[in-house]
Amino acid sequence: MQDVTSKKILIAPLDWGLGHTTRCISIVRFLLDNACTIIVACNSVQKLLLQQEFNNIEFLELKGYNIDYGKNPKTFPLKLISQLPKIGWSIFYEYIWLQKTIDKYKVNVVISDNRYGLFTSKVPSVFITHQLTIKAPFKWLERLLQLINYFYINRFSQCWVPDYEGTNNIAGVLSHPQNLPKIPVHYIGPLARFLKDETIKPRYKYCIILSGPEPQRTFLEEIILKQLSISSEKCLFIRGKLEANNILSPSLNITIKNHLAGLQLQEAILSSEIIITRSGYTSVMELLALQKKSILIPTPGQTEQEYLGKQLMQQRWAYCINQNEFDLEKALAEASKFDYQLPASSETDLGSFIKQFLATV
Repeated sequence: MQDVTSKKILIAPLDWGLGHTTRCISIVRFLLDNACTIIVACNSVQKLLLQQEFNNIEFLELKGYNIDYGKNPKTFPLKLISQLPKIGWSIFYEYIWLQKTIDKYKVNVVISDNRYGLFTSKVPSVFITHQLTIKAPFKWLERLLQLINYFYINRFSQCWVPDYEGTNNIAGVLSHPQNLPKIPVHYIGPLARFLKDETIKPRYKYCIILSGPEPQRTFLEEIILKQLSISSEKCLFIRGKLEANNILSPSLNITIKNHLAGLQLQEAILSSEIIITRSGYTSVMELLALQKKSILIPTPGQTEQEYLGKQLMQQRWAYCINQNEFDLEKALAEASKFDYQLPASSETDLGSFIKQFLATV
């Protein structure tokens, strides 16, 4: 049996937004702390983000699924169905790519965050997802998507779900379906980059963090910028534009950043009384880890985010509002009256779990 520290690990996060990439950061940190060699397969934007966090990992270019959302959220489910052949081809391509890459780079373990083609019989392969149930506007479509989902997941060695096991969880039916995949499923707890720091005091009334795919990111930015110009509160606005250089300045009390990474983003969140952001799962995990009050705005047409926003509002873990109804001053007023009941921070021993897994391969 090989020693844990001699492992060469290939990690490949999905390119659907940056949440899949950022939630792999805590896993990468643990593996590096244990002298593992890390190779990340990703596109150029994902690489740029991870280079801000790490200077000792290798990158391989792997093109993504390149999902086109379109401008009309009502037609997104149909648009997604029309792109299934393209997604299928991408899955086939990455499967062939992986078999060659394992041999060329002598990979010991593959960890795929929602990339369906990165399974293999050559070495253990892990699939990370919080969506064992893929929400859809129609039940027949939801059943079809789950059949496809499990068809691929069952080809991996294990499935890791970044959520709590049991009823007091984050993602509800998304991560806790009635029937699980046939392969071993492990609930590894939330994957969050940040730690709570009581020494950081509030500087901003609120912090806006944009993220997610275009064109909806830009649509929400345009809505918010119009309203920021008349806001009297001190706030921080993070645009979620990793590659942008232009600086926007609507008023003196508004600080705008194109992007913040790592500890800078952690400090920005902790120094704000309330966070306004998308209801992306990675964002939610990080806000709950820091026990921050939030106003969530689901990406229109993205049924997972819409379900998650409603689920968290029912649990009183977050306040949620639709993008087409968003009014900054009204949302802040409603959130100030909202009966937040944030869950107590629960420790999960991710390090021990991964170490135990590596010792068996």
